[in-house]
Amino acid sequence: MKERINDLVSQMTEIQNGKPWIGSNFSKKMQLVSEEDFYRHPIMHMHSVAEIISHLTTWRKETLLKLETGTGSLTDDHPSNWKDSDTLRSLGRSKILRDYDNSLSGILSFLEGKSDDFLQNTYYDGDFKGNYTYAWLLQGMMHHDIYHLGQIGQVIKFLNNS
Repeated sequence: MKERINDLVSQMTEIQNGKPWIGSNFSKKMQLVSEEDFYRHPIMHMHSVAEIISHLTTWRKETLLKLETGTGSLTDDHPSNWKDSDTLRSLGRSKILRDYDNSLSGILSFLEGKSDDFLQNTYYDGDFKGNYTYAWLLQGMMHHDIYHLGQIGQVIKFLNNS
């Protein structure tokens, strides 16, 4: 049975480029940001859109690693967690967005071959120092994505008002 897996995949896809109840998705938000604004900090100590997208990509890749191996490698203080806009500018917007899209595609492809039973398996989480289910991991990743989708909305609002 794959009801829960299918539901998770549907929700992840909806947040990325569907029509979620919250009213917007990542694809629509990216269309609102110019090349220059993608890297810009609208106010001091606020992340740029590029930094947020890179941060999400990092944690999605970490999620896939945990799904594949049962353990991860990153903690919140790891340098790849928040790359600065200058570093990201050298990569280019198209690569950053392609990596971001691929990070979700990798998770969705991995889940295609799994049944709902898989979600009850556990992995070791180095940040939380314990064993957790894959269902908890995937739900947490979606919560993380939605949180940062809202943050991107705020960054865009500040960019448009500056």
